[in-house]
Amino acid sequence: MPCQIKTLTVLGTGVLGSQIAYQAAFHGFAVTAYDVDGVALEKARARLARLVGIYRAADVGGAGESKAEAALDKLRLTANLGDAVADADLVIEAVPELLEVKRDVYRMLAELSPAKTIFATNSSTLLPSDLKDSTGRPDRFLAIHYANNIWAQNIAEVMGTAETDPAVFDAVVEFARNSGLEPIEIRKEKAGYVLNSLLVPLLNAAAGLLMQGVATPETIDKTWRIATGAPSGPFQIYDVVGLGTAYNIAASSPDAGSQAFARYLKDNYIDQGKLGVATGEGFYTY
Repeated sequence: MPCQIKTLTVLGTGVLGSQIAYQAAFHGFAVTAYDVDGVALEKARARLARLVGIYRAADVGGAGESKAEAALDKLRLTANLGDAVADADLVIEAVPELLEVKRDVYRMLAELSPAKTIFATNSSTLLPSDLKDSTGRPDRFLAIHYANNIWAQNIAEVMGTAETDPAVFDAVVEFARNSGLEPIEIRKEKAGYVLNSLLVPLLNAAAGLLMQGVATPETIDKTWRIATGAPSGPFQIYDVVGLGTAYNIAASSPDAGSQAFARYLKDNYIDQGKLGVATGEGFYTY
């Protein structure tokens, strides 16, 4: 079956789902963004409007020449799942990180989508093999994982299962490239992909140094930036990721050090509403 991707549907219009949809529309794809109801779609419209301003300010790919606004003409919103996927070449699922929720979504997609449609999960924590049996088409299913701030941190990690058709894998790699991203081809399933396999140990090491009283967040970040040339240190990265996310991950780990870091985040930041860049204050003030 041909694997050329021209039409995209994104399921879930949260922070990253909206970015995925807008980035593809910005690069000329016909995009449909789906969410569960009108309230969610109104929030999506606000996020998309903010992205227009962000792309213009950064002049992403000539966005200052009305290209940023024109992207919205390539993007439609709907709360009807059947309508959303009726002509989709590719569906990217960006729904909450709950295994059974995602499995239920794929069971519905299997019934509603044309045979041509490729399914892809944007899950950060679940392997595609956790989900493939729910799709009804494991040969046309894989993962495509994006970093936040997609217009600048423009990688797309593509990872299939042993059952993914190589032609499908290649088509999604080409889609990523054509939507302004640098495809990262992962040839074997790996929890954390490449990015988080590298990033998470760094963040955990930084949290350990802080909790052991070795150095302050500012000192740890300064050391990393100066010694490696990196633009951001680990606690600056925590602020971008969001301290709520950092707390949830740490709190769910049985490791004593992770539990201590979770308590530290809750007492000093979460309970004060300091969640990082999104709220204007975390380890740093923005």
